[in-house]
Amino acid sequence: MKRAITIKEQIAKLRNRGVIISNEQKAEEVLLDIGYFRLCSYFFPFEESYPEYDDRTHQFVEGTTFEDAVALYYFDFDLRHILIRYISRIEVAFRTYLTYYVSNKYNEHPNWFVNEKIVSTKYAKSFRNEVYTDKFKLNPVIKRHHRKHPGKYAPAWKTIEYMTFGAVLYLYCNLNNDDDKIAIAKQFNIKQVTTFSNYLETLRVVRNACAHGNVLFDLRLPKSIRRGPAGKMTNENKYILCGMLKVLYYMIGQVSTNRAKEMQENVQKAYKTLEEKAPNIYQQIVEITGYNALFVD
Repeated sequence: MKRAITIKEQIAKLRNRGVIISNEQKAEEVLLDIGYFRLCSYFFPFEESYPEYDDRTHQFVEGTTFEDAVALYYFDFDLRHILIRYISRIEVAFRTYLTYYVSNKYNEHPNWFVNEKIVSTKYAKSFRNEVYTDKFKLNPVIKRHHRKHPGKYAPAWKTIEYMTFGAVLYLYCNLNNDDDKIAIAKQFNIKQVTTFSNYLETLRVVRNACAHGNVLFDLRLPKSIRRGPAGKMTNENKYILCGMLKVLYYMIGQVSTNRAKEMQENVQKAYKTLEEKAPNIYQQIVEITGYNALFVD
């Protein structure tokens, strides 16, 4: 098992692998701030063996600088804040309309999320163990509800508010009536339920990656993005950041055209900053992320 090494040893290791470090004091500050292991993820594109993970030599292409990796780290940092901001807005809009539409259509059933006439039997039977757990009921709003009102569950407009994005998406997918799914998808100007759920699943995966601090610039989706109103994509772009941002841009545009414009400007600003701080790696990151195809239909 490998042992921990000091900052001085980390710097020596990077230099031995071909990284140019012109300001050692600054490099020490960065390594103490960001961490060697985390920063190494942002050195990866400059390794001779990139993008292969197996049999890596950890040798860097000639001319790789410490500042290159730092600039890429902060580019990823900026992307994370952009993605979280607009995905959160979409998530709120989705859960709000789902709750509003279904609760009003079946207004005699405030706990419709466990009604087998409205959701699948499997979903209804698993809800208590999978969602409405003892931990879930510790939520102050839910706890307060049960102190004042009888019954196993709080009504949908309280319960769904505190479910995770993934749990709300799973609830949507388990609605029995396809017309209900279509009506909710049409709120976002999407005609196909499969496309709508695919877009939301894409955003869920990206949101989770952001929440766990994963590297974003070369994140790959486990499932491809479906063809739809987010625009044309190559087979490759359906898995990488370009496709994710296209979906986000389309979806936020259905919530607010102003926020869509704002998102586009923020993404362009993040790329511009990277170009200014690390011009020698900019084009490589443009190619990895598919940026040139981002705001093009």
